[in-house]
Amino acid sequence: MPGAAPVTLAIPGLRNDHVSLAAHGPFVVAAWAAISDTGVTNVYSATSQDAGATFNAAVRINSVDGEARANGEQPPRVTLVAQPDGTPHVVVLWIARRTSGTVLMTTRSLDGGQTYGASELVPGTDAAGNRGWHAVAAGHAGAAHALWLDHRRLAPAPGATPHHHATTTTAVAAPAAAPAATVDTVATAQRSDLYFAVLGSASTPQPVTAGVCYCCKTAMAHGADGAIYLAWRHVYPGNMRDIAMTVSRDGGRTFSAPVRVSEDGWSIAGCPDDGPAMAVDGVGRVHVVWPTMVTTDGKGQKRLFHAMTSDGLTFSPRTTIPHAGDAHHPQIAVTADNRVVVMWDEFAGDVRTIASAAGVVDPSGRASFQVDSRPVPNVGRYPVVVATGSRAVAAWVSGDGTNSVVQVAPLATSSLAAAVR
Repeated sequence: MPGAAPVTLAIPGLRNDHVSLAAHGPFVVAAWAAISDTGVTNVYSATSQDAGATFNAAVRINSVDGEARANGEQPPRVTLVAQPDGTPHVVVLWIARRTSGTVLMTTRSLDGGQTYGASELVPGTDAAGNRGWHAVAAGHAGAAHALWLDHRRLAPAPGATPHHHATTTTAVAAPAAAPAATVDTVATAQRSDLYFAVLGSASTPQPVTAGVCYCCKTAMAHGADGAIYLAWRHVYPGNMRDIAMTVSRDGGRTFSAPVRVSEDGWSIAGCPDDGPAMAVDGVGRVHVVWPTMVTTDGKGQKRLFHAMTSDGLTFSPRTTIPHAGDAHHPQIAVTADNRVVVMWDEFAGDVRTIASAAGVVDPSGRASFQVDSRPVPNVGRYPVVVATGSRAVAAWVSGDGTNSVVQVAPLATSSLAAAVR
């Protein structure tokens, strides 16, 4: 966990929540939502030149006051696009409310996060219905890519009753013959789509696949060879909510058929609100982490798992990441020397705490993880983690209401596993 006292980022008098991070070498940017007690929401960012040790003053990102929306699986997302002069462009993606549903907004800073351009609608996201659960990542040649779940085909016809889906996370056994409600849920998922777009491009966003779980975050990562990897929670027959992946090797023009990362056997007639995270290491392996419900001695527990692929088509058997209580909201980063760092939040009694583990891949290609064994866990929620060269930096939210703040700290390298071979 943190190896130094955390840096606090906050807009005074507001609820500071829903943080995301991006890093390019020692340059780190945090983006988060600042929310008034009446729900007015704006997006802010702060940047660091020293791997998260200190940060510049916060800057508001969105042009229209109060236009933003955010929640746990839908924070404002940020990425850094490398530039020849060494100062990366900062690209932020967030959701905003319109009368017909939600839209995606974006902006870019050309001066390292000191100022931002006018907020722009991501073309094609002003259709009816909701969209979000988004990801953003830097591609090649200055491009930034966006990924999201899109519910335009779930939007009710004018005058119709809106569709609402269940969000329970109770584990149930897969039925031999699915009841009508389950069949309806699976059928409904076929109208929930995964969309991809090149930000700043005039081209229309493209649907990648249907059948996606309605409100679990998506993940996107890029390989050094230009490959674009996408991961999400998919709805399979029997209401199995497993993680799927696809890859594009032509800049996002086409994607391969979705592949199931692991067959976990979690059947649920609703959305877990808890999606995957993904990162690519220095030898081209794609690491995926995700939560799923398992049943032991008749009791359900939400566990974290890890799998790898080198081609986006075949995956290693899932590996359990050790943890104590029900684990939620995993995030992953890979350092320059190929250490795999995973963070999540879990409950210790009635208190939500953040935890981390470090992974190593042995010469046979098998991954194993060791959890950080600090005696006192940090109270917090929805942690995120990024690599800053051979180290890692974490951020999370602590406190409630107007006492909530974003905290950022480097991870103690002594708690991380040996370098991946």
